[in-house]
Amino acid sequence: MSKKVYCVAQFLPKVGKEAELFRILQSLEPNTLREDGCLQYVVTRQIQSPFADGKSFPIAFNEIWADLASFEAHCQRAEIQAFFAQYCLAEDGLVAEWNVCIYSDEPANYDAPKLG
Repeated sequence: MSKKVYCVAQFLPKVGKEAELFRILQSLEPNTLREDGCLQYVVTRQIQSPFADGKSFPIAFNEIWADLASFEAHCQRAEIQAFFAQYCLAEDGLVAEWNVCIYSDEPANYDAPKLG
């Protein structure tokens, strides 16, 4: 088990804004990948397959962070806060809805050994 934090950040673009939103989200990758604790940060778009017919928003970041503190520091970066303000919260933004969830690979109440 680990202290890693897994994040799935999904975005539903406003009608006709999917390609533009995808490009803007891609522009967040280079700086984020330089952050301490960022192990993976890639924006993806949903594709069709008869073997994966679940419901989801069409654009999703798949992120892995070394720990919760690294994820929370990322969320507080000016570039990330500006993205949400401009594209998610603003009336004329590109995002209709978004959903950000984090996960752990540790079971609840796991008694992991304490290091150092």
